Amino acid sequence: MRKVRADERGGGSIGALAVLLVLGAVAVVGILGNRKHAEAAVDLSTLTGTSTQMTIPSAPLDPDPFALTDGLVVHPRAQTALYSAPDGDAFAKIGPTQFGPTWLPVVEQSDGWLRVLLPSKPNRSTGWVRDEGLDRASSAYLIRVHTASRTIELSEHGKSLGSWKAGVGAQQTPTPPGRTFLLGSIIDNKRSASPIVLPLGAHSPTLDTFGGGPGTVAIHGWPRPDVFGAAISAGCVRVPKVALAKLQKVPLGTLVLIDSK
Repeated sequence: MRKVRADERGGGSIGALAVLLVLGAVAVVGILGNRKHAEAAVDLSTLTGTSTQMTIPSAPLDPDPFALTDGLVVHPRAQTALYSAPDGDAFAKIGPTQFGPTWLPVVEQSDGWLRVLLPSKPNRSTGWVRDEGLDRASSAYLIRVHTASRTIELSEHGKSLGSWKAGVGAQQTPTPPGRTFLLGSIIDNKRSASPIVLPLGAHSPTLDTFGGGPGTVAIHGWPRPDVFGAAISAGCVRVPKVALAKLQKVPLGTLVLIDSK
């Protein structure tokens, strides 16, 4: 009687499968190793820090600047590289503090990557970060600024918390349209016009500097009520005390939509 060889019993197929599995495991290890190597290859000391003081010409612009988000915001725990695209080139870095802790709204997600709005020039700058080394939170709030009707609205979970007349940018120094975010909350009693200032991640499109700063647009109060409902500012949004008191309680990173309605 003829003996049946192992390969005739299917042993050859099993052996081939085992080889394929080993090769697959090696490939996966290689991919993970390359990814870790790529991460290690990014020298953060060579990257420009992203802040309201800086201009990063290579930052990709927001592809949908008037869209809502799901409220996800993230905080980098340490200096974190910013990429032009998932697995793209690192072009800058973002730190854990700006005006207090840095919280950035997420506008897009892609398999381990998050696209966030940035506080630097040009307006509508974005960057991709790896979804690691980040604190996550969710803001249920939304701030809307309408430059044509010169109003500001605050809502939570889609429910209105108030709408007020506001002073917006004059024709020569407009309030920049698009989506931005609440970057900080400052109390400075030396500022007589408004000790409370809420800087946004947006800048004047016509002024490089204002009041010694980089032209950062902010929401703040004003001592005279005649400015509310007027296009009169250098780009900032001036609001009544009652509005500012509510806006001051909104968490950092909250989305701000500025439109021409």
